[in-house]
This record gives sequence, C-alpha cells and structure tokens, in this order.
Amino acid sequence: MRSIKLIEVKSELGAGTRGASLGVDAIKIASIDANSDYFARFDAVSVRTDNSPLFNGFISPSAKFINAILGVEKRVCDTVAGALEEKTFPIILAGDHSTASGTVAGVKTHFADKRLGVIWIDAHADMHTPYTTPSGNVHGMPLAMALATDNHENQVNQPPKEVIHVWDEIKKIGVEGPKLDPEDIVFIGVRDTEQPEEALMEKHNIKNFTTDEVRSLGPLAVAEQALERLADCDVIYISFDVDSLDSSISVGTGTPVPHGLAVDEAKIINSTLVKDPKVCAWEIVEVNPTLDSENKMAEVAFEVLEATTESAIRVSTHAEVH
Repeated sequence: MRSIKLIEVKSELGAGTRGASLGVDAIKIASIDANSDYFARFDAVSVRTDNSPLFNGFISPSAKFINAILGVEKRVCDTVAGALEEKTFPIILAGDHSTASGTVAGVKTHFADKRLGVIWIDAHADMHTPYTTPSGNVHGMPLAMALATDNHENQVNQPPKEVIHVWDEIKKIGVEGPKLDPEDIVFIGVRDTEQPEEALMEKHNIKNFTTDEVRSLGPLAVAEQALERLADCDVIYISFDVDSLDSSISVGTGTPVPHGLAVDEAKIINSTLVKDPKVCAWEIVEVNPTLDSENKMAEVAFEVLEATTESAIRVSTHAEVH
C-alpha cells in the first residue's frame, strides 16, 4: 500500500493569466462541498512561494518572472525528493505548470541512477524555451527545462543575458543537465502547439495520444499503451493539467482548448496509470477559480484527484514488488 504525501505549490509566476495560485484552495473548497474528508486523511506540506514579483514587472518578455521562478523550482525539487526519501507517494497540487520542472528534478534527484519516464496529460506540449516562446510565459517551458534543451534549431527570440543565466541555472536543479530522454515522454491530449515544439516532437518521435485516439481506442487502452511505451523506464511521473479537458469543462483554467478529454476519460486514464508500481509521483495543475463560476473547475479537478488517489493507494510499493 502506498503512503500518500500531499505537496501544495501555490505559485502562479509562470502563468499568463492571474489566479492559478488560488487553485489549491479552490480544490479544498470543492472537497468540503463534496462532504469529503480527503484533506484530513493525508499528511501535507506547503512549498514556500512568493507571487509578489507579479506586482513589480518582469525582467524580460522572453521568460517572464523566471528569476523568481528559479527559487520555487529549487524548493519544489527538494520537497519532492524529500517525500520520496520518506518512502511516500507525492501527489503535487500546483498552481501554474512551470513548477512541474521542479517536480521532475526532485524525482530524478531521488532516483538518480534510474531511467525516468514522463506521461504529460495536457492540451500543450510545454516544450518552449526562452529562445522559442511566443508568449514568454514559463508555464509553457517545464518539459524543456527537464530536457535541458535550448532548441536553438528553432530559435525565434534572442533572450537577454540575465534570462539566459537563470535559464541555465534552472537546467542544473537537482541533477545537472537532462533529467530524462525525450523518447521517454508520452503525451496525452496535446492539441495546441507551435512549430518549435512540433519540431522537437517529430525529431524525437514523441508519441501523442490525441483526443480522437482516446475516443477510438478507449481511455483504458490509451493508458495501457502509454505505459507500454515506457516499459524500459524504471520510474514514471505523471503530470495532469486540467486544460487537457475539453474547453466546455475547463473554463476555470488559463488556457482552455477545444476538443479535449471528457471528465470520465481523464479519471479512467489517471486512475489506470497510477496503478502501475513504476509510477512514483502524480501532479495536478492549472485550476484558476478566478475564471470560473461556482467553482466548477475545482470540483472537476477534485473528482479526478480523489479517484486517482484512491487508485494509487491500493498499489504495492516498489519495495513490496521487488
């Protein structure tokens, strides 16, 4: 049986729309409204964050607030690595998706000699760099951070020296350099990408299970095939962005995109994935209650969170399996 550790990261420095830092508390409110004791059942730790730089402006439009994000990434890395050291299963509840790079770094810090796979359930590939980003929003960069890529081949921007310096420091967090190989990434639901990301996906043959494939194959089969593609990996981390859901559902998130997953599909996919004993951490991000009415996005997010957690608990740990 897995022992769950909740890690709360109330940062929104990487988002383009304000309010994602409120997402964790919105999910807690949804649990209360559902008469659930979820947040009373598990130990929780809150990563220290500081969103005050949002009031002061950013140093460069090529990577907004990246200097402040660096510290958050380091603290997330240390907290996730610590939870794994305690033999717990970290479930990370985060604001914007930029901090997922810290999660990956924390997993790799603990499993330094292991081959890491990532399943990224998202409307976006999040593989931009300061050299390629069209928006400068760092929540579009966490996978590039984890891969330690600059993607100079598809460069469209020339970031200033201070941004390049911080970007290089972020790539060193935890274990210096790449935390995983791009071939060990599987996307589910990605449908809003730009050419620099598409070039990386094509170059490294990164599989994306589209919404149409989820419908044709079924969510259970997609989850199973995603795990099969990472069969050679020793450990797997799963990141679930609520904008992977269809925009008719994911109103309360910063970047909703049409033709996404249904709620039941997301629940089946995540609940199936975490049953694999190789899965060592799971994350949910990008709930923004300021864009919502009646906390509907957080209620859906809590549905997925609760179902996934219950599935994760019942799994034997790595030590029990081996």
